[in-house]
Amino acid sequence: MILFLHQRYRTTGGEERAVDDLRWLAEAHLGEETALLERDSAAVGRARAAIGLLRGGLAPDDVAAAVRRTGARIVHAHNLQPTLGWRALAAARAAGARTVLHLHNYRLVCAVATCFTRGEDCTRCHGRDTRPGVRLRCRGSVPEAVTYAAGLAAWQRALVAHADRIVVPSASALARLQALGAPVDAARTSVVANVVRDVAPAPRFDPAGPALVAGRLAVEKGVDVAIEACRRAGRSLVVAGAGPQRPELERNAAGADVRFAGQVPAAELAELRATASVALAPSRAAETFGLAAAEAMAAGVPVIASRIGALEELVGDAGELVAPGDVEALAAALGRTDDRTDAARRALDRVRERCAPDRVAAQLATAYAAAG
Repeated sequence: MILFLHQRYRTTGGEERAVDDLRWLAEAHLGEETALLERDSAAVGRARAAIGLLRGGLAPDDVAAAVRRTGARIVHAHNLQPTLGWRALAAARAAGARTVLHLHNYRLVCAVATCFTRGEDCTRCHGRDTRPGVRLRCRGSVPEAVTYAAGLAAWQRALVAHADRIVVPSASALARLQALGAPVDAARTSVVANVVRDVAPAPRFDPAGPALVAGRLAVEKGVDVAIEACRRAGRSLVVAGAGPQRPELERNAAGADVRFAGQVPAAELAELRATASVALAPSRAAETFGLAAAEAMAAGVPVIASRIGALEELVGDAGELVAPGDVEALAAALGRTDDRTDAARRALDRVRERCAPDRVAAQLATAYAAAG
């Protein structure tokens, strides 16, 4: 029995999807029974969240009780902030389970988890020195910035110390965590890619279709770069996703051939990919994986991505890479009229090798075995 432990974010995102996919993988490919203990950040007031961060977690007995009730041999923990913390891992261990801490982002050091602030990649916080996040008010208000900085600095090492195994989604994510001074030892860390459940048998994109960008509409995702590049290249663009930057992006897109599809279900997104000529992943931030790019590759769609973080590792020579934020370079790539079928085939091969269920299941089984 594997008990998955996760604190849902106020805005549902890729980590919730990853938790669901990993549970499916453990059940369907490893033959494990699973259970989920979840808390919801949307239901936690700011005062209680602050107390949880500063104490290193609240109500750890809930976790111990879940371990005893389910008979879990492993607790696979994902987001633990603000109310689970290191105390949840300690309670799981005390109840007899081994612990796996899955770091989907950089929150061991970075209060906003993305290493992105004020419109640019940022690695100012280092190790337990989280003061730059206070000075820059990365969490918005000063009280919240101070609370996060203090909580991360106080419990960073305890969180890692109570994990029997660390999991990251890419070698790039591990390298950045180490560059940030996080106490993450490569010898105790496993790389487990995000799984892509369905991989197309052959390329199935429309060479005459629009470009497509899918993901959260936030500054770090670089959707504004995609809009301007498509305008300059004379290409139409479909934007699939929701987020705080949408009103600004709609203003930026005035006069360009851009359609905002909003947050769409998986089936509709698959249709958008099938009618696209190319998928764009123009992130300005150092992604820890790049699920939107991986899913486009798995659908048989050629990809143009930013040369940053795990996108470079994921896409490699199976697509085109341009400097993050470089409108001219992205427009030039879009303007090339070469047949992209070979690139789409390379992308399919690459995603099968890295993200197919049997490959990721083997990585996950190795991580569980290493936890003891």
